Amino acid sequence: MIPRAVLLDRDGVINFDSPDYILTPESWRPIPGSLDAIARLTGAGIPVAIVSNQSALGRGMLDAATFQAIVTKMMRAIEAAGGRIAHLAWCPHAPGDDCACRKPRPGLVMQALEALELPASPEVWFIGDSLRDVQAALAAGVTPALVQTGYGDAEAILARARELKPDIRAWPDLAAAVDALLGGRA
Repeated sequence: MIPRAVLLDRDGVINFDSPDYILTPESWRPIPGSLDAIARLTGAGIPVAIVSNQSALGRGMLDAATFQAIVTKMMRAIEAAGGRIAHLAWCPHAPGDDCACRKPRPGLVMQALEALELPASPEVWFIGDSLRDVQAALAAGVTPALVQTGYGDAEAILARARELKPDIRAWPDLAAAVDALLGGRA
């Protein structure tokens, strides 16, 4: 089944992640194949949204202008590859802020669905790299999937995700995920 929409986490899915956060435009580096994967979804008429926790903002490690410069660099790179992002949703809060938007809560996913004018549905996929992405997808009623390009132990993350959703799909990277989704093999 070809998805109605694809939601993506940012760090570890589209771009390389870092334990020190992505704090400058120069530190934002796309994972090979990710920009082309987004372009292929766009070309297939599938809306793509980004759903990302950005706690560096809430922790005071990053100001709004620098964050916007990182977003601008990312958007230009995606557009240069032929992709389009239909909606950007990010949580600017620190982990202790108890907000409704920070994953694993479903707030960001629900924001993206509302912006895309789509109901929660298994036909909407959320591709992330962490257990909190899986938890947010399940809480929002969309299909979670994982890529193994994130920061952390991908095999341990997958094992924990299978405790929540035994048939969860996982791919080496976003390019492989999009190959499967567009090929109807997801």
